[in-house]
Amino acid sequence: MPRVTPPDRRERILDAAREEFAERGFAAARMADIAKRIGISRAALYLAFDSKEAMFRALVSEVITELMPKLLPSDYGSLPAQALMRAFVKNAMKRMASPDMAFLPRLIVGEGRNFPELARFYHETAMICVLGAIERLIAHGIARGEFACPDPKMAAQCVAGGIIFAALWRNVFEPVGAEPLNVDWMAENQAAMVLYGLTTG
Repeated sequence: MPRVTPPDRRERILDAAREEFAERGFAAARMADIAKRIGISRAALYLAFDSKEAMFRALVSEVITELMPKLLPSDYGSLPAQALMRAFVKNAMKRMASPDMAFLPRLIVGEGRNFPELARFYHETAMICVLGAIERLIAHGIARGEFACPDPKMAAQCVAGGIIFAALWRNVFEPVGAEPLNVDWMAENQAAMVLYGLTTG
């Protein structure tokens, strides 16, 4: 009888890859160690993903396909822009600063120059998508008369900057002794500052 592949194998592999990348970085991560984490052979692992790069791309794509719909709706419709922005900033910061997500920006910042194709993929798949969604939200607020912003594109980059900062602080500086970041407090203050800037023009 042929061996049946467990239905959750792909998910388990990506969870193991996430842990390996978070602990060792991309360059030092090994396919053999990822396979060992979930108790499968390297051959079985290669049947699912042919390289570390393929796993990284899958993890980044997962952020967009699974996380983004939870942070912002695809159609803002008549929803209040201020409420959408406040919820987005708070939820995105908490999610991106969580251990299972914060390694992604840290990995790109730390190793992107050595792996430019991965950095390009992250930019084109994740960053452009997130920045575009924020920019559309700001334009939505302007159209509703809730926001006043001369440059929505630049404002979107500022919004994302605070979220990325939280992820880097938790995953880069705290492990070497920096004061622990109160993510809930920072998310509240970031949301308040963003809304103040957008509503006062």
